[in-house]
Amino acid sequence: QVQLVESGGGSVHSGGSLRLSCDASGSVFAIYVLGWYRQAPGNERELVADITNEGRTNYADDVKGRFTISGGIAKKKVFLQMDSLKPEDTAEYYCYAKGIDRGYWGQGTQVTVSP
Repeated sequence: QVQLVESGGGSVHSGGSLRLSCDASGSVFAIYVLGWYRQAPGNERELVADITNEGRTNYADDVKGRFTISGGIAKKKVFLQMDSLKPEDTAEYYCYAKGIDRGYWGQGTQVTVSP
């Protein structure tokens, strides 16, 4: 089992910044991808960014150049630096870990961006 605990959400105005953190514990050795997803009301959960155990990063098109994922499995932490935030970034953000046989989710942290 892997446990994921997020922190760092909050409310900002458009153009502001937030930094999300996720601490991973438990059977971390079984993880090969750590990442962030988000879900806005009425929408499906979508990938924001992830990082592999080899350090390769992947971003959704609409956050490229604004968001930066860092940390990694070896550090048992993953961060999401979010700059130039837009109202459409408003969502519940979830830390995600992909394991050998299943995925794991954190409890989520709310990010609200006002105009």
